[in-house]
Amino acid sequence: MNLKIMQLKISVFVVLITLTACNPQPSRKKSDQLPESFTQEIKDKKAAQLVSKMMDAMGGVEKWNDLKYVSWTFFGSRHLVWDKLHNRVRIESPKDSSVYLVNLDDLSGKYAYNGVEVLDREALSQKLTRGKSIWINDMYWVFMPFKLNDPGVNVKYIKSDTTVVGDMADILELTFDNVGDTPNNKYQVYIDQKDHLIKQWNFYPDASQEEASRIWPWDNYKDFDGLLLSSDRSDSSGPSNIRIYDDLDDKVFTSFDDFQFYE
Repeated sequence: MNLKIMQLKISVFVVLITLTACNPQPSRKKSDQLPESFTQEIKDKKAAQLVSKMMDAMGGVEKWNDLKYVSWTFFGSRHLVWDKLHNRVRIESPKDSSVYLVNLDDLSGKYAYNGVEVLDREALSQKLTRGKSIWINDMYWVFMPFKLNDPGVNVKYIKSDTTVVGDMADILELTFDNVGDTPNNKYQVYIDQKDHLIKQWNFYPDASQEEASRIWPWDNYKDFDGLLLSSDRSDSSGPSNIRIYDDLDDKVFTSFDDFQFYE
């Protein structure tokens, strides 16, 4: 396999939030496919109401449940294909010529570097663990709005204020109970009061911080078969080239053969 090498170097703050995803099977009925994201109620009633309106504005829980396969590019530096139905991911990182094929439930899979598959058990285990961490981070930049009910996530209404572009928004604060690789992080998300979509998120490396270290837009929503997702954002950060699929060949997640992300 001939992997192209991209000469793109970009420094980003890594957002590592634990996703405790469900373990669906191909034969499961639709009614059984509610992810764990919706098993924990948000205790703050005001915050819970805002999150409910936001998810409805994005297409609703049903559309989220119906999502089977999705691909995207993260900060222009790597490409991902997520098999949400069976909880697997393919990650291609052209900058270091690597391909991860990871079962996110049991961390089985394959890894290749420069077209050569890594077979050493210990080295492979480390790479598959790394692959899952990459997916957790990159997935959150796309699907964070659907992860506010995750176990261990505390969501609290703070106040109403304007985004950096001057739109009125309701601000929710996210803190975490010993989940993820960076449980001391804090985030604030701004939900637009007009269309109920998240339009901005602020990053605090430590929950005790009063001033955000970074502020990112969460804009340029696009309709993906009724599911609204933020892609190709105004500051060129985060996800781009999002695509969804009703079906993909199984070899996408089991073979190092080239996958055409933009066909």
